[in-house]
Amino acid sequence: MNGLRAAVKNGAVSVFKQDDYFGIALQETKADSTSVPEEMYHLGYYLYNNPAKKKGYSGTMSLVREKPIDVSYGFENEEGRILNLEFDKFYFINVYFPNAQHGLTRLDMKLDFDEKFLEYSNELRKKKPLIICGDFNVAHEEIDIARPKDNENNAGFTKQERDWMTKFLDSGYVDTYRIFMKEGGHYSWWSYRFNARAKNIGWRIDYFVVSDDIRDRVKKAEILETVTGSDHAPVTLEVDL
Repeated sequence: MNGLRAAVKNGAVSVFKQDDYFGIALQETKADSTSVPEEMYHLGYYLYNNPAKKKGYSGTMSLVREKPIDVSYGFENEEGRILNLEFDKFYFINVYFPNAQHGLTRLDMKLDFDEKFLEYSNELRKKKPLIICGDFNVAHEEIDIARPKDNENNAGFTKQERDWMTKFLDSGYVDTYRIFMKEGGHYSWWSYRFNARAKNIGWRIDYFVVSDDIRDRVKKAEILETVTGSDHAPVTLEVDL
């Protein structure tokens, strides 16, 4: 969201109302319990918020039509990066991966989070299938970024981050968008600088991933590239469970 309050002011609520979604997962909400816009409580969803301890930073929020069996926050409790809702037939995991930052000052922290997330996911999937939605803060392959050569050693496109994403998917997870879209030129994030979105100089760093035991139940996965209000575009998944 790059700030929930800013996104709501820019029309996010109308986007939430466009379809009868089962669940909505928001990342980088920057909103604690005192700063969630009132409109968010009148959408017909159960709302769960996991804010960072640092005010105005990071944070995840999930909205769901059905009350979950359980709500948990994973292995990380400082920056509000994981929100896991358990339902009868699956886990719905909302995750906001760290950014390695300019100069790769947080690359080691990011890679540590990556490894812990893989372990966390593998333990959960022993019990039931996973649906994971999040900003992974990595463009996995050259097809996922407009200018791969220019970004080889930049945060979000380092070899280490991309190798981990390959490892993650090879461990039994499916990048649902790539089931349907094999071509490049489709992105979910654009810098606010240099008129990047209008020029489509973007990165695909937002994913819906499912455990491979429900791959055959995935019906559709899209990027809503024309939806504005943030520097990210929403990604959607239709799965028949």
